[in-house]
Amino acid sequence: MPGTALTPGAAGRRTTDRSAVVIGGGIGGLAAAVGLHRIGWRVTVLERAPEPRESGAGISLLTNAQRALDRIGVGDAVRAKAAFMAPGGEGLRLVSGRRLQPPADPAFLRERGLSLAVLPRPALHGALRDALPDGALRTGADVTGVVDLGDAAAAVYRTPEGERTERGDVVIAADGAFSRIRSALWPQVPPPVYSGHSVWRGIAEGIDSAAEPGGSTWGRGLEFGRMPLGGMRVYWFAVANTPEGRRFPDEHAEVRRRFGSWHQPIPALIAATPADRVLRHDVFELVQPLPSYVSGRVAVLGDAAHAMTSDLGQGACQALEDAAVLCAVLAAEDDVPRALAGYDEQRRPRSQSIAEASRRMGEFKLTERRWRLLRRNARMRRTSPRESRQGLATVGDWHPPVLPASAPAPAPAPAPAPAPAPASASVPRGEPR
Repeated sequence: MPGTALTPGAAGRRTTDRSAVVIGGGIGGLAAAVGLHRIGWRVTVLERAPEPRESGAGISLLTNAQRALDRIGVGDAVRAKAAFMAPGGEGLRLVSGRRLQPPADPAFLRERGLSLAVLPRPALHGALRDALPDGALRTGADVTGVVDLGDAAAAVYRTPEGERTERGDVVIAADGAFSRIRSALWPQVPPPVYSGHSVWRGIAEGIDSAAEPGGSTWGRGLEFGRMPLGGMRVYWFAVANTPEGRRFPDEHAEVRRRFGSWHQPIPALIAATPADRVLRHDVFELVQPLPSYVSGRVAVLGDAAHAMTSDLGQGACQALEDAAVLCAVLAAEDDVPRALAGYDEQRRPRSQSIAEASRRMGEFKLTERRWRLLRRNARMRRTSPRESRQGLATVGDWHPPVLPASAPAPAPAPAPAPAPAPASASVPRGEPR
């Protein structure tokens, strides 16, 4: 992927005297820490869990996220663990297998360098952790609050040994959709609400992913998507409108009940998935947008800033964009508050607009009323290739901000050739962030 990676000492400035405290060891928090380490900052990541996160099925990263990973210096490491498909795969189908929307134009995908990297979620976490310096990640650290000290900020956290305080030039809150830090800084903003749908995820084994182009199928209040994961594995997700908190004794059997009669290869993928490895998550979203992503020397990113539905597959991608932009502005600007203001200015409009678009897409494709289904299907059939290209480019053809001119530019990594195929207006979903 083209682009200048973050490098220590960008713009010839001495950055090793700067430090950052990152709250949360998820994708966004780790990415921010990796990027800041690359520009010479000392970083400390405070993660509440007693061990690094290793669970999860698959995750998909559109080109915008891949470019963000390039900017923080780990794009090649992540691509080495990924399989690739064209965004949208073979296109969009109905339950019967009838085509609702064709694949995207391969020439357009090549022109824009658009592709979807698909990999196991733990592999992405591992690649980010591997890029951190030894000792930067502290697990079992439950952050209870932050303090703005004027010329610095601090995170207060609990450990089995007692309460601790970690001070830095900036504190980055990446503590998830139900962020304790966001609630403390903006108490007037309601917490995330249930979107109305749940997602099952699994990895089918023993199926040649090279023969799987990927794609999505829409039903009545239901969706099934599939993506090649490399080797003999295919990642899939299944979505349904369900009451909040509802669980089934056998989630694998419930997926089979709802989707097992759909067109192939859906039944085969479900059957090839170990029953004890089907994951289930309710989807929550932050409906009221934050008025700012910055308060003093504290910045929020990822789900803490803009928890969104997975209907555009952009939750983790937007967190990675956040991290790349935050690191770039801090590399380019000595004044931390001014840099954070630039981060807010660049990130809030785009991420909040994508969150809103994701909400609208979920409402549109998961409708259940018959007349709305007919209207939905008719609208998708009428969608012109130009409209589909424009929607995909708006989300995926994003470039991180350039770094100061004195930062050396590494040789660009080649973009993987997209498989001939895809794209509906809906980009496949990723894992919960």
